[in-house]
Amino acid sequence: MTNPGATPASGRARITAITSGKGGVGKTFMAANVAAALARRGERVLVLDADLGLANLDVVLNLYPKLTLHDVFTGKAQLEDAILPAPGGFSVLLAGSGLVEYSRLTPEVREQLLAVIQKVAPRFDRILLDTGAGISDVVLYAVSLADEVMVIATPEPTSLTDAYATIKVLASQQQRRVIQLIVNQASRLGEGRVIRGQLQQVVDRFVSNGTDTPLKLELAGEVPSDASVREAVQRRQLLLEAFPGSAAAKAVGAIAEKLRP
Repeated sequence: MTNPGATPASGRARITAITSGKGGVGKTFMAANVAAALARRGERVLVLDADLGLANLDVVLNLYPKLTLHDVFTGKAQLEDAILPAPGGFSVLLAGSGLVEYSRLTPEVREQLLAVIQKVAPRFDRILLDTGAGISDVVLYAVSLADEVMVIATPEPTSLTDAYATIKVLASQQQRRVIQLIVNQASRLGEGRVIRGQLQQVVDRFVSNGTDTPLKLELAGEVPSDASVREAVQRRQLLLEAFPGSAAAKAVGAIAEKLRP
């Protein structure tokens, strides 16, 4: 298991988990577009669809894969053959959808996912793990393999409640002491900073209280509510390619800039 927050060994990709407390907050959209922004700056990037049973990265990118992680796990395909080029200049490892065997963390799934990440890590500068939503054992295990974690939330109260639950579990189970926060669909400038402050207050009171090292939430960025996002999603295109001058695209680019080593 990766030591949370550790600097990756020389020659190995830095692994960033992108997760959320609830679905529908733009997690996969964010992973794909951040990957495109990093690739534009010269990084070799792989997005690994770690939402093993409810994958939709292929839909966001308008890809029709013949081979997925399921084929690699079952020995029907070689790992190299399942790594596909994606629009935006990065690579993807896609998972299957509707596969009930990946709804819980079996020893086999644990070993196979770890083996895949260990094999691809030397080949890339950055691996983005697009995890499932929530705090299932599959999601938490995928996050545990990352050097850093980004939690996506929207200003909606249910999203913030679930984001806090996720942050609390990551702090207690994985001893995370720094977690990045992205506020998506912000309705006004500065809303992300306000939300980070509110979540930090709750974390200080109920998570960090009594611990030697308090948990710090860092605002990785806020992405404004933007009609171009909906349009890009409906077109199944990357926002950075369909509407590169949009406010949301510029915000995603700023998030990618902060991620650079």
